[in-house]
Amino acid sequence: MLKRHARAACTALAAAGLLLAAAGGATAGPAPAAPAAPAPAAASAAATLRTAEAPSELLAAMGRDLGLTPAQAGSRLAREAEAGAAAARLQVRLGAAFAGAWVDGPAAALTVATTRAADTAAIRAAGARAAVVPRTLAELDAARAVLDRAADAATPVRYVDPRTNTLVVEETRTGAAARLLAASGTDAALVRVVRTAEAPRPLHDLRGGDAYYMNGSGRCSVGFPITRGTTQGFATAGHCGRAGTPTSGFNQVAQGTFQASVFPGSDMAWVAANAQWASTPYVKGSGGANVQVTGSVLQPVGASVCRSGSTTGWHCGTIQQHNTSVTYPEGTISGVTRTTVCAEPGDSGGSYISGSQAQGVTSGGSGNCSGGGTTFFQPLNPILSAYGLTLRTTGSGPGPGDPDPGGTWKAGTVYATGASVTHGGATYRCLQGHQAQPGWEPPNVPALWQRV
Repeated sequence: MLKRHARAACTALAAAGLLLAAAGGATAGPAPAAPAAPAPAAASAAATLRTAEAPSELLAAMGRDLGLTPAQAGSRLAREAEAGAAAARLQVRLGAAFAGAWVDGPAAALTVATTRAADTAAIRAAGARAAVVPRTLAELDAARAVLDRAADAATPVRYVDPRTNTLVVEETRTGAAARLLAASGTDAALVRVVRTAEAPRPLHDLRGGDAYYMNGSGRCSVGFPITRGTTQGFATAGHCGRAGTPTSGFNQVAQGTFQASVFPGSDMAWVAANAQWASTPYVKGSGGANVQVTGSVLQPVGASVCRSGSTTGWHCGTIQQHNTSVTYPEGTISGVTRTTVCAEPGDSGGSYISGSQAQGVTSGGSGNCSGGGTTFFQPLNPILSAYGLTLRTTGSGPGPGDPDPGGTWKAGTVYATGASVTHGGATYRCLQGHQAQPGWEPPNVPALWQRV
């Protein structure tokens, strides 16, 4: 968990991934600069959802961290979005035989794995490469859940690697993984052991300035701006504070209070802000520029992702695995996403964003931004769903939209992959988990919904 201290108010809040601007001319710092161009509220293709008005700062950061030109970065974002939608449709079609999907390289070439050889024709017809493997994703995830119950600090990270069709266990001491497998009764044939020199840890550092302060001392980075009814606030990491913990902003002005928090188990929390602060649909990018947020569509393994934090600013990398389990000294958290993006103390709670799509909030990791590292983020959609929050996005109002008069679809609702809704007399299945936005009605976004 990347917790620390900072003073730069706008910098802190924006750097954390949430730009809380003072309302009514309060002394919360300068108002955020207007974005270069408005983002669309709805999109008819995955590429539009992902890359709408990709800011030059984001493309530049991808160039620095991934070695891409601006043109290559823009092309990669579009291809990753298309690949994500195709993978989601194939996952629904393959059902229980689905064994994972990933993209590779700047071209974002999609590979989809299955346990049935008969599925390869359908996978190739969808424009993806097919891999036939012996184990389903569900089988490996179930084995990981068993390991989670017996894991300790000597086996700090466990995840399913779809590329090798194995369950990976990282160990800090020789023999630790073998002891874990024996204690849990897990078949060693499912597992690939990786030796690691560093274990992830919550990076509590109470000696610096702050993006937002907890109890006037500890610092974390703000995540994504949200609303809950008429209440403004932000999502952040659970290890940053407990329910009732007061917060102050970058300028030490009273800001709000933690309303709910879970850690360990998960790493999620939300803070309700007072009337001096207003949620904005931006993440702080390189040089302090606004990066707009238009939705929360989770991207696939291999996709590019960028992180904003109050200590190290703006850094990019790729998604390595979803649904990872990590054991910190405080306990185990499950369901986080593993990335190649670096982070340091004070970055905890900050934003992960892919294109214009919110991904999650920084939890913890190992390494640093000088020599490189591995970090984990708590996906945002489960936070929104658990606490009934609405992500603040460009082109949308401050709260949930009205129910669809022709069906069950409703703006503001978080839909998981596979969920079914009706709209205009037709039934649709959700292809990619997201929070519905006004204008994203199922017929308008085939990247998110498939008519059945």
